[in-house]
Amino acid sequence: MKARILVLGATGFVGRHLVKALSRTEWAEPVAASRREGSGLRRVDAANPASLAAALADVHGVVNCVAGAPATIVANARALAAALASRGAPLPVVHFSSMAVYGAAEGRIDEAAALDAVSPYGHAKVESERLLAALPALTILRPGCIYGGGSPQWSARIAQLLCARRLGDLGAAGDGCSNLVHIDDVVQAALAALRTPASGAQAYNLAMAEAPRWNEYFVAYARILGATPVERIGARRLALETKLWAPALKIAGIAGRKLGGVKVPPPLPPSLARLWQQDIRLDARRAEQAFGMTWTPWRVALQAEAFMAASSRAD
Repeated sequence: MKARILVLGATGFVGRHLVKALSRTEWAEPVAASRREGSGLRRVDAANPASLAAALADVHGVVNCVAGAPATIVANARALAAALASRGAPLPVVHFSSMAVYGAAEGRIDEAAALDAVSPYGHAKVESERLLAALPALTILRPGCIYGGGSPQWSARIAQLLCARRLGDLGAAGDGCSNLVHIDDVVQAALAALRTPASGAQAYNLAMAEAPRWNEYFVAYARILGATPVERIGARRLALETKLWAPALKIAGIAGRKLGGVKVPPPLPPSLARLWQQDIRLDARRAEQAFGMTWTPWRVALQAEAFMAASSRAD
């Protein structure tokens, strides 16, 4: 009999890829859960302990991919902890956290580093880990920047910005380590964690070995996309993008959605500018040893993303 794995947040980016991967295995079948009704989806309110408890009744494991606002992340973790406690029999749980739990730390960071978040999102991820920490079989995954497979943030948006000449070589402002991890590698880690449940709470960083610096990633991606010559974005222009244009574009984007999906160029918030300079390098050796990770070569992956971006523009 195949193990039934409940995937919370199954309609999100990571959740969709995980559901597909589980459906291709010989040992598991996904139970895709979402607040939204839809074909193949189990309707579950991931912030409601009773709704979660009902969904947990007939499964053999859980992967928590719930994303959203900080309040949603915390409410979900609190409800999941309560639902699992009421169930009695322990279940393997894989919970997606984030490198944001390390805040503004720099240098090589392993899982023993202090959780010193600085953003509301990071604080929510720290709190979600705390709320779930007592579970008897908990694997916490702390991915870096998830790209590949049409990643809306680190593939599609970056491609759009490069093609619009709003992004390129940032000079000193882009010298931070990217901590990229391909979506296929993230899924591989989650599946491996389900097959070998942790004893107690165990955290794992996920980022490719020798991840490129942001400038290297941007320039290589621009060349593959044909967005050449690659723009050199100076400090003054980047400041205008992040401090002046970003708030206006964010407001315009909200208005555009209310008007029926009017498309607005993506903003470059100050948080991105800070990330691109931050010289933090996730140490993922624990995941390599535990899960047998082999990282997707990023230059090869960019070829697939460029093809996807070109197909999207053609449509």
